[in-house]
Amino acid sequence: MDKRDYYEVLGVNKNASDDEIKKAYRKLAMKYHPDRNPGDKEAEEKFKELNEAYEVLGDEDKKARYDQYGHAAFDGNGGFGGAGGFGGGGFEDMFGDIFNMFGGGGFSSAQNRGPVKGRDMRVNLTLDFEEAVFGCEKKIKINRKETCSVCHGSKAKPGTSTHTCDKCGGTGQIRVSQRSMFGMVQTVQTCDKCGGTGTIIETPCEHCHGTGFEQKERTITVRITPGVDNGSILPLRGEGEAGDKGGRNGDIYIYITVREHPIFERDGSDIYCEIPITFAQAALGTDIKVPTLDGKVKLKIPEGTQTGQTFKLKGKGVQNPNGFGKGSQFITVKVEVPKKMSEAQKKVLREFDKVAGNDVHAEGKGFWDKVKEMFD
Repeated sequence: MDKRDYYEVLGVNKNASDDEIKKAYRKLAMKYHPDRNPGDKEAEEKFKELNEAYEVLGDEDKKARYDQYGHAAFDGNGGFGGAGGFGGGGFEDMFGDIFNMFGGGGFSSAQNRGPVKGRDMRVNLTLDFEEAVFGCEKKIKINRKETCSVCHGSKAKPGTSTHTCDKCGGTGQIRVSQRSMFGMVQTVQTCDKCGGTGTIIETPCEHCHGTGFEQKERTITVRITPGVDNGSILPLRGEGEAGDKGGRNGDIYIYITVREHPIFERDGSDIYCEIPITFAQAALGTDIKVPTLDGKVKLKIPEGTQTGQTFKLKGKGVQNPNGFGKGSQFITVKVEVPKKMSEAQKKVLREFDKVAGNDVHAEGKGFWDKVKEMFD
């Protein structure tokens, strides 16, 4: 099935700013987060789709390639965008066979005989809210392809030798002439004797069966930077699978998912929460203790505070992962109305209502009299 347009997935237009893209992603990621939708396969798929879209549109270079070539920039099957993160392919792969059919030498579809970079790996890691905020260390287990510990990547049994392929002369390619509608044409093919390597291994390594690699399970310690957010991607350079023919190792990309907190919600470096207060506290004003990431602090509630009013605690948010200080915490107060009251409490409130002039049974104009006057 064709992939949806990444801009459509995030619900933004193609002229959206980086900030608009980021905000759209966070809003939707929170809506479809697996912790909020346990057992909901549709929400899980949408969450994965959102992460995939943001991985591209949230990166300046990847976004530019996507804007130019669309999904073909990353599918590894002919997009001119070439080898982004996990893919390969490109102009050479698309047109190599056509040029070689007519004997052209500019491109080659034969196996690459130079150094080959190792495969990148993806690891999904779920963090508690506090672990993401304050940073932590996590151990992850991976199973990766490593250079053979016996032949050290030579693919030959230790003590034996290799020699140049006598069929291709060490080039890894052979030319084959064949008749076609255009007459006799030559095609360049991978040498079927050496498999394109240019060398012949008489006695393959018994440990790796001549592949030059072996599978190893490793435990890697990952240092989580304070302030990482849901959807963050942390690269571990050189920790992926081993390269071939002297190529460098691939990388590991850690995809972060952050569990929800029972009290706090996060938006970037800022923290939001709601705190209940009583009617008396809102009317008369008071000092209350409120929770923050650093523990409880005192917050002054002014006299006459209304429900829904928000207070800002500067510097009580999340550490910016790039080291640009902390965000703020925003506290919204909700005035709670008691559901059950004693007769004594009700009497006090009735007296308050009278003093405030809200008693509809008292002499003078009541509420409905005032409404009637508005429409007379």
